Amino acid sequence: MKVKKAIIPAAGWGTRLLPASKAIPKEMLPLVDKPGIQYIVEEVVASGLKEIILVTGKGKGCIEDHFDIHQELEDVLEKNGRKELLTMIQELSRLVTITSVRQKKQRGTGDAVLCASPIAEGEPVAILYPDDLIDADIPVTRQLMEAADRCQGGVIAIREVPEEDTHLYGIIEGEQVEENLYLIKNIIEKPAPGTAPSRLAIIGRYMLPPEIFPILQHLNPSDDGEIQLAEGLVELSHQQKLYGFQFSGTRYDVGDKLGFVQATVGYALKRPELRPRLRQWLGKVIQDEE
Repeated sequence: MKVKKAIIPAAGWGTRLLPASKAIPKEMLPLVDKPGIQYIVEEVVASGLKEIILVTGKGKGCIEDHFDIHQELEDVLEKNGRKELLTMIQELSRLVTITSVRQKKQRGTGDAVLCASPIAEGEPVAILYPDDLIDADIPVTRQLMEAADRCQGGVIAIREVPEEDTHLYGIIEGEQVEENLYLIKNIIEKPAPGTAPSRLAIIGRYMLPPEIFPILQHLNPSDDGEIQLAEGLVELSHQQKLYGFQFSGTRYDVGDKLGFVQATVGYALKRPELRPRLRQWLGKVIQDEE
């Protein structure tokens, strides 16, 4: 299954990060000196994909602006001799081709994916949720692409979670077919405590065949009018082989306040110019707390 396009659904309200996300899209909140969504786009590029379909909503235009050319700023940086910064923002606008589509009304994750179907329908796609940032030596999207090539089927990212957290995720019921790869038999969305069929939770990376689009198109909306990708995945697993891949890497839920702080510290510690002083400060903070 050869994937060429990636879909990034970025139309949500970001209510878990209010009030910060009231006027600034949560995807644009900075982690050190880069907005969260830039880490997602860089993962796509590092995985060898060059075309992104960005699904946005009202008030999200600054996401597109971030990856566009800013000639006035470039002129100022060039005039002031800020060559390093100039090169950085020029490379940003050259990273990837982004096509933006609008989800005019938020009707669930499945509907957000459907908004991209006029551009992507008929092709397999990668889907990346911006709330999930994954720091990995081999980008998770590439890990899934390689797994999809091996098994010639759809692949979704999974991660083992504590038993007490299974009610927060979609949990797979599956059969292990090779190391880190499971053939999915069923998906239980946010199972009641104590009822989960496993501890393998779905994380926001998907490599899906084109059949996902007609499946989503024909799903009945829930009582609140939403179409969820998770329901489409269940139907897809009944129609053809769908696999769960236990990826390697550190995952941060940056849609959550604690996860956002953890990601900020985690990415800052990877920066040579920040790491020594940050480690020293963190050690002092921990010592003072004790």
